[in-house]
Amino acid sequence: MKNIKNKIVAVLFLVAFVVTGCEFGDINEDPSSVVAAPINQQLTSLTVNVGFLAGSDLNRYSSLIMQQYSGQTVGATTQTQFFEQFQIVGSDLNNVWSSIYATILNDAENIIVEATASNSPHYSGVAKILKAYTYQIAVDTWGSIPYSDTQKLAANVKPKYDSDESIYADLITLLDEGIAEVNAPTSAISPGTNSTIYPGAFSTTKTNWIRFANTLKLRIFLHYSEKDATFAKSKIDALINSGALLMISNSDSFQMNFVDAANARNPIDQFETNRLGNLVVNAKLVNMMNSKTDPRRQFYFTQLPAGSGLYVGAVAGAPAGPGNYSKFHTYLRGSLTGSVYTGAAPIRMLTFAEYNFIRAEASLRFSSPGSAQAFFEEGIKASMLSAGVLDNTTYLATNGTLTGTDAQKLEQIINEKFIANYGVMLEPWSDFRRTGYPVLTLPSNAVVPYFPRSLFYPQSELDLNPENVQQKAGMNVKVFWDTRL
Repeated sequence: MKNIKNKIVAVLFLVAFVVTGCEFGDINEDPSSVVAAPINQQLTSLTVNVGFLAGSDLNRYSSLIMQQYSGQTVGATTQTQFFEQFQIVGSDLNNVWSSIYATILNDAENIIVEATASNSPHYSGVAKILKAYTYQIAVDTWGSIPYSDTQKLAANVKPKYDSDESIYADLITLLDEGIAEVNAPTSAISPGTNSTIYPGAFSTTKTNWIRFANTLKLRIFLHYSEKDATFAKSKIDALINSGALLMISNSDSFQMNFVDAANARNPIDQFETNRLGNLVVNAKLVNMMNSKTDPRRQFYFTQLPAGSGLYVGAVAGAPAGPGNYSKFHTYLRGSLTGSVYTGAAPIRMLTFAEYNFIRAEASLRFSSPGSAQAFFEEGIKASMLSAGVLDNTTYLATNGTLTGTDAQKLEQIINEKFIANYGVMLEPWSDFRRTGYPVLTLPSNAVVPYFPRSLFYPQSELDLNPENVQQKAGMNVKVFWDTRL
């Protein structure tokens, strides 16, 4: 995909970032919605805000829980250290909830309504696909959430909560509608470079949207695997056997490209720049990769000292050390110019590598179409190429063959998926909740004796919608598909 390099889009990045970072007076009414923006501008806002969502608060919370990131730093205690101890309280979720409901979902709904009225199904199709992705993320974060009563503005500012399982089922219908509309033979207007995800001529990019939507369905079906393996297998097999378009290369990866310009750099780099030293790399991920002499390390992490080839992660919950820990490098922050990162790295949300690991797991566990071994290798190759590794021969020879029992093979698949999904919001946490892999050690200073299985509801919801929601007893409340003990 091409980088977005025009000034208009850069300005819209700034607008979207400001909107995303604030809280609206009412969680279900977006003040910006009273301004009738052209549909093409609304799509830019929607795609930009989806990208910022995927690189911001939920990215940090889930990556700290999953010991890809660490908040271990020297000096004053930082907020990220609290998050690593699982001190993630309701007020910490206010902004991300507002971003989802007052910005992203309102933009999506506005586009769907206007596109339907103007006979522009290509626009409504893209909006429905992004709406489904956003709700999938929200369900996997909180469980039951507002769904059928939302985006009604003043008509209903206190929506009821729908069960997470019922929402998941409806997302498949929403994705099918989106695919059909994206694939419509005619549309009064179509997205183009105004979409910051899959930008370009829609005659070409519509295939990317379809491949992503079908692959998102595979992710959703796989999440059912522990709750109802028979259902998961039947849906996965039917989708594959239908001949539906699925991802075939890294160019299909669902990601948001950012640029080297003020307020247009990716949110991971912006956080690193604005809160220097608040995050480092976690020892769990670093040690997994060190044990395999993984060539992705030179792109994932900084070396200590520079040029040494050594990578050191911070242990979650360990006493603060001298501060000599590897930090995020070019894979997450963009290329390095002198001592400054460009911030032009993409925010990755569902990659071709993940697609291959989904297929590998489905083949291993359910005998779904295809070879688990072949998809496992392709997942590693796709991840290596995305990171910048051109020669994966040695790594595959040593680490690229599934061996042992089915349980051991599953652990290999999820561990490699964990490495490939470095920086991907939420999915490593979902895999851990489903399978127990990778095996993690509870931080010694964790405030609860368990790894979180969902997050608390935002304090703003408790304040503004108390008729429909009560706070959870703890973060051990499970999402419906999470049945692992």
